[in-house]
Amino acid sequence: MTTNTRTASTSVGSLLRQWRMHRRVSQLELSSEADISTRHLSFVETGRSQPSRDMVLRIAAHLDVPLRDRNQLLMAAGFAPRYSENELTAPALASVRTAVREVLAAHEPYPALAVDRTWNVLETNAAVDVLTQVVSPRLLAERPLNALRMTLHPLGMAPHIANLPQWRAFVLGGLRRSALACADAHMLSLHDELASYPHAGPEDAPLQATESNSVYVPLLLNVGGARLSFLAMIATFGTALDVTLSELAIETFLPADASTAAYLAAQADPPRTAPAAGSSP
Repeated sequence: MTTNTRTASTSVGSLLRQWRMHRRVSQLELSSEADISTRHLSFVETGRSQPSRDMVLRIAAHLDVPLRDRNQLLMAAGFAPRYSENELTAPALASVRTAVREVLAAHEPYPALAVDRTWNVLETNAAVDVLTQVVSPRLLAERPLNALRMTLHPLGMAPHIANLPQWRAFVLGGLRRSALACADAHMLSLHDELASYPHAGPEDAPLQATESNSVYVPLLLNVGGARLSFLAMIATFGTALDVTLSELAIETFLPADASTAAYLAAQADPPRTAPAAGSSP
């Protein structure tokens, strides 16, 4: 099942069944968890019975259906969408936008950016320039700017990533897992695009340890004669009731060694040039 590509059966019953099958939950398990009789659930899935608004939301919650798709379920059942969907620039998300910018600024001098569900860049802090300085201006001019495309594209960071096979496997694996968990066709399409980019190294590189690390896959980036090592961390909003907010994530690149931390600090606060002798301070 994939979202946003339904051209055949789009009744609420068929959609609920698709999500149940996607989650690999039996009718008996779901009926027990959602406090619905198995008979009634079966009738809903086959179209013999129409679910109430509350039932649709209850089933969707137990199946962990994304908010975007919960709205689609409600509309298929003849109800109005339950969850708002605002642009990050909308007045309704003004406080969220302020919070996001404060979080990004607080991570400086470490790079951090906010992205949507398909990794389109929404906001960045100034330190992101450390990463993008190796990216082609042509790629940076694309709108929307996609963080994963910028990372793995031949005109992006890819030629400068020292452990590209491992980092590529990490990025593609994570994107595919997210796409399958959300049943999202757009994510799968992005995955296939990224996987098609030419690259050196094995097609399916294992997520193996590096020489200096055995507990996570670092991003090893060659920048201006220096090799920077980053640990990537992702944060999301846990109580979102807006579609956009539920899909927003903040990715931070923390220094994985002392030399990277020193490099980032120097970029944020470059040393001042000493005044010439006899000049005024």
